[in-house]
Amino acid sequence: MSPDNALRTEGAPSPEEAAAPPATAAPLVIEETADGVRRLVLNDGRRRNPLSEAMLRALSDALRTAAADSAVHVVVLAADGPAFSAGHDLKELTAHRADPDRGRRFFDYTMRTCADLMTEIVRLPKPVIAEVEGIATAAGCQLVASCDLAVAGADARFATPGVSIGLFCSTPMVALSRNVSRKHAMHMLLTGDMVDAERAREIGLVNEVVPAGEARVAAHALAARIASRSPLTLKIGKEAFYRQLEYDLDEAYAYAAEVMVENMMARDAEEGIGAFIEKREPTWEGR
Repeated sequence: MSPDNALRTEGAPSPEEAAAPPATAAPLVIEETADGVRRLVLNDGRRRNPLSEAMLRALSDALRTAAADSAVHVVVLAADGPAFSAGHDLKELTAHRADPDRGRRFFDYTMRTCADLMTEIVRLPKPVIAEVEGIATAAGCQLVASCDLAVAGADARFATPGVSIGLFCSTPMVALSRNVSRKHAMHMLLTGDMVDAERAREIGLVNEVVPAGEARVAAHALAARIASRSPLTLKIGKEAFYRQLEYDLDEAYAYAAEVMVENMMARDAEEGIGAFIEKREPTWEGR
């Protein structure tokens, strides 16, 4: 089987879909729930939800809005259609080959914008959960790896297949290599092979695999459980988790000790510990 046919079999767009005009609907749908969870839904399912310029901007705007909204405690990233995301919009990128600089400026803008989005997810002061059904390839796989947690339907597939088309998945590599071991990451990057949902769970790319079609229910249950915790504690914990990874062991413990002391001084820690001792439910104030 040729590389083209192999990719197509796994759910990549057909030539007709790839040539289709850009969707006119809003690239992102925002759904609210009553329990502190905001669901951001990629809304270009007909084209396998590519991370086009419009999609990248919409996601970034939505994340910044969620970060500033005290009613939002957890964000879920989901997608409409048969795929989570097939990665960058190759048709959009290729169109800029006709630019005077052969597309260099647009390519640079796109890759930097995408990198900024992934960094925003990591630095968002609220947990972000990927809800994955179907394929998540290239920058789509990067999007999953950038989230704090991921729930996948059993039909989900993951790949960094750029090597098959002469474009190594260098930016997806950053998120992937920070979630799975070096050899597993290199295998995905060097072969472009699809990884099924169960294998993705085994190597640490996703947390949980549920029956196909049930990722939404499972992701929301996880999000709601996390959202019931103190929003201040979630913010402190997420920031500390990623920051301590940058330190050596002694520095990490010193930093973590400082974080715990400051956390202990927070009203929510006082309330939570008191509620535990008194065997009652805590009332969070977010301070």
